[in-house]
Amino acid sequence: MNAGIRHPFDAAPAEGQATEVADGILWMRLPLPMALDHVNVYALRDADGWTLFDTGLHSRRSVALWQALLAGPLADAPVTRVIISHHHPDHIGMAGWFQAQGAALLTTRTAWLYARMLTLDVQDAPSADAITFMRRAGMPPAMLAAKATERPFNFADVVAPLPTGYTRLQDGDVLQAAGRDWTVRVGHGHAPEQITLWSGDLILGADQLLPGISANIGVYPTEPDADPLTDWLTACAAFQPLARDTQLVLPGHKLPFTGLPLRLTQMIDNHDQALSRLTALLAAPHSAHDTMTTLFKRELGPADYSMGMVEAVAHLNCLLRRGVVSRHLDGDGRYIWQAA
Repeated sequence: MNAGIRHPFDAAPAEGQATEVADGILWMRLPLPMALDHVNVYALRDADGWTLFDTGLHSRRSVALWQALLAGPLADAPVTRVIISHHHPDHIGMAGWFQAQGAALLTTRTAWLYARMLTLDVQDAPSADAITFMRRAGMPPAMLAAKATERPFNFADVVAPLPTGYTRLQDGDVLQAAGRDWTVRVGHGHAPEQITLWSGDLILGADQLLPGISANIGVYPTEPDADPLTDWLTACAAFQPLARDTQLVLPGHKLPFTGLPLRLTQMIDNHDQALSRLTALLAAPHSAHDTMTTLFKRELGPADYSMGMVEAVAHLNCLLRRGVVSRHLDGDGRYIWQAA
């Protein structure tokens, strides 16, 4: 499956270190406390300082690592700008910390609004809407009862406070960094209005362009009838005419790679095949929970369940929008899905 995908760098930089991937562009890696245990961040050297692309989670460990980076590979100039690809905590978590030290924040309006809203929305228990969402997805009663008593994940736990000021980036904008012109190309699906930056044979791909793993495409209680999978497939198709084998993609996770045309085809085919498997399964009625093993072709453990559930709903919502399936609420408050 990886024929044509190449990794020019066979190892990631060690914590607190940086690897130069192109003239004036450094690749760094920060840890994450989950199965996907890292996020890639990049620094671009400008005449008056560094521009960062993504920042990692906000935590004591991340602060210590950034302090080491600022005293080490980035010591010759200040951080003047932070570009955030999308609103997820592993990318925007430290942005406010850098803003507090004088850096400007650049991102899309949707990314800033989502992150700002979610950092202010601290909850000690799941909301009624969240419980309804999990019930409708078919979460088993014992698991649902346990979730109802747990403190949910809060952005504020791992995202530094965001001041009320940023610079908006839009699709088609051109900005300068590391002596290059970069065109902003916006993707969707994994996160709304996710930034990628394109400059000749270099691409800062964030989580829109990943090698070897699939970005999570999820539906959440904030927009339970959303169809992010159609957004994702549309974005992948829109990037295809721009993709060349010679482009070096600097992704949000895993290793930099070339072979983007093949990778985009793989990403589309992966979901098309998943939709076909679900359509066949839904010859008989199932809840979203009951489709997960077929969707992922394996049993999901507790660590993967929540992300698997939201992705299952995303695929089902896509089929519903296409008119391929129907759904109804059963007596237990679950959505039951079946081929139309």
